[in-house]
Formats: sequence, structure tokens, C-alpha cells
Amino acid sequence: MSKFFVHILGLLLVTLTAHAALEAGDTAPMFSTKASLDGKPFDFSLADALADGPVVVYFYPSAYTKGCNIQAHEFSVNMAAFKAAGASVIGVSLDSIERLNDFSADPDYCAGKLAVASDSSGEIARSYDLGVREAIEGRADTRGVEIGHGFAERVTFIVTADGKIAATIGGISPMENVRLSLEAVQRLQQ
Repeated sequence: MSKFFVHILGLLLVTLTAHAALEAGDTAPMFSTKASLDGKPFDFSLADALADGPVVVYFYPSAYTKGCNIQAHEFSVNMAAFKAAGASVIGVSLDSIERLNDFSADPDYCAGKLAVASDSSGEIARSYDLGVREAIEGRADTRGVEIGHGFAERVTFIVTADGKIAATIGGISPMENVRLSLEAVQRLQQ
């Protein structure tokens, strides 16, 4: 397959999402919530983070699940590239802050480099027009620990300093999600 067609396919996938998520040009809902970085909780505010430049807001179903582990790892190993592009990254899930403290410090996933935020009620995800599924009783994570919370769709939003969504990325693999997110913030630099 030619590089041209691969590029066109990639652009098409960026525009596809699993639900009617907010789209490029929409105003991103501002939110504040508890987050964790390297096992330490802190108060996260999207408005405050945007004062320093674009923010990659990525929603994921749950810490310590297969795809989410891959995505967190990919974001963490690419944090220097996101920072070089002038962007910060915040992961958002319905996990409790206690689960996120563990996940954010886990050397195999967030590795102390990636901040993750708790949206335990699903209110933040719903404000971005994402679907939120109910908890599945008895479902365990990759550590064997019961999850016990609902799941937001895996969709990423690139939010510019003026609070507008520059790109919505969803409906693709966790690794592709990170790659396309990085490409999007790098384009903002140009």
C-alpha cells in the first residue's frame, strides 16, 4: 500500500470516534479534579494547564487493563516529545484516585511521567459527549483486583491554549492513538 493511501487512511481514522464525541472547533469543557503523578495526588485544572500551552486530554476505560496499560506506557515513553511540542498530557478515567496513585507510579505504565485524573462519576467524560458504560460486576484488572467502576470511551482530545478542540482521536488502537496525538500537537507547533 502506498504511503499516500496510508496517510489518507490515518487521517480518516483520526476523524472517526466510537460515539458522538466533541469535534475539532468545539469548545472544550473546563474541569477540575483530583489527579496523580508518580503516586502523589494533586488538584488538576484544565484551565490552569492551558495557561502553559496545549493539553492532550485522553480518556481511557480503566487503569491496569490491557489497552490502557499499553496507552499509558506509550504516552509515558513519549512525554519528552510531547513537552518538546509544547504540550502537556492528562489521562482521565473513572478510576478512584487511590487506583490512579498506584498506576501513575507504576514503572511499567505511567512510570512517574504521566499524570492521570479521576472522573469517578463519569461527569467529565459525559461533558465531552463520551459514552460511559456501567461497572461490570466481578471484572478484574490485569493484577487480579476487581475494577468496581464504570468505563469511559477511549478518545483523545487535543485542546489548544484558547480552549478549543483542535483534534478528536478515537476508534483506533491505543498505540495509534498516542502516535496520532503526538503528530497533532507537533502540527500545532508549525
